[in-house]
Amino acid sequence: MDSEQERDEKFMRAAIEQAREALSKQEVPIGAVIVLGEQIVGRGHNLVETLGDATAHAEMQAFTAAAETTGGKYLNDCTLYVTVEPCPMCAGASAWSQIGRIVYGASDPKRGYSTIGGRILHPRTKVTAGVLADECSEMMETFFKKLRC
Repeated sequence: MDSEQERDEKFMRAAIEQAREALSKQEVPIGAVIVLGEQIVGRGHNLVETLGDATAHAEMQAFTAAAETTGGKYLNDCTLYVTVEPCPMCAGASAWSQIGRIVYGASDPKRGYSTIGGRILHPRTKVTAGVLADECSEMMETFFKKLRC
């Protein structure tokens, strides 16, 4: 395993911890962390139900925290780790923040940004998909199966 893969898995596990935090609040279990160098500068998990705010996605919480921590709105030297492919809203926010890289776990074929086609991300943003995808997918599948029962 190379060092980038190890690093990606390490920080995806931190995002998974955020997803578990969302789950403990009966929220859709999506978590995100934003990393600068080797330091987490922003954390977030879904708070849509808690706040009654449809925009309170994990990524949005993490962007706000990272901007506060770094003292700037542009995050071009940062990496967003998120357990599920960002939706178009969060992908748009990542473009506005000029995030340098996005790493996500599970794909979202229904609501992920890739479903709308086109180029919504910042042109310089690099994307890595599928990091710990099985673990991220399982958490989502389990949550929605329980919801349907």
